[in-house]
Amino acid sequence: MENKFALEAIEPEIRKEILRRIAAAEQEHGVKVLYAVESGSRAWGFASPNSDYDVRFIYAHPKEWYLTVDVEDRRDVIEYPIVDEIDINGWDIRKALKLFWKSNPAFVEWLQSPIVYVDDGQFAVKAREMMPRVASSHKGIYHYLHMAKGNYREYLKKDVVPLKKYFYVLRPLLAIMWLERYDKPGPIEFDVLRKLVADNALLDEAITDLMARKKVSLEKEYIAAVPAINAFIESELKRHESYSASVNERDASFDELNALFQAILG
Repeated sequence: MENKFALEAIEPEIRKEILRRIAAAEQEHGVKVLYAVESGSRAWGFASPNSDYDVRFIYAHPKEWYLTVDVEDRRDVIEYPIVDEIDINGWDIRKALKLFWKSNPAFVEWLQSPIVYVDDGQFAVKAREMMPRVASSHKGIYHYLHMAKGNYREYLKKDVVPLKKYFYVLRPLLAIMWLERYDKPGPIEFDVLRKLVADNALLDEAITDLMARKKVSLEKEYIAAVPAINAFIESELKRHESYSASVNERDASFDELNALFQAILG
């Protein structure tokens, strides 16, 4: 999945520091990092000059760690406070696979990140192979719709709005369109998703302008509301206003997830 050009967009010194912190986390917690990616605006393709590096990883403890009476009570995340521009945290493999079973969109997106820092060559490859049987399009649509509604209601129904919040509404709406059209999770790169609305010349032009401004603006930049984009957002939200995610149409079993879990632990 690693995109050579996307990874090259991460400055060598920053990438070196990220890898150092991942190795330090392994040492500190006695775990092996199986997969680590960029998960935020840098992976999505619309980072600002001062955007954080949102590093997320999946890790595994030695097998004996899981063979304990109190395994359910043990901490299954590794989190570090944000002290600079690098935001780094991870999930235990057991937590990750349980959330995968629930079609957790964050995990599904991590599997498709174009910027990969660590890959053991096994975990992510096998999880991606399962994705058509595990990731529910209905649940994905419900999640993205909730995200789009919340950000639009909170930030964009004003005359002057935070520039970056447009992308926090547009990206989930386009992800919904992809799920509807192809019945599988879409790519996380915004430039790929936006091709779904390329035939809307007015909207496409407005998005192009917004992208150009985002890439040279600071994170908290405010702009005047963009009517063409607001009209599209309102139309899509209205189209989905009665949506319910009550259907679970996937046919995977826990056996597949258990097999991956056991294969990783050895």
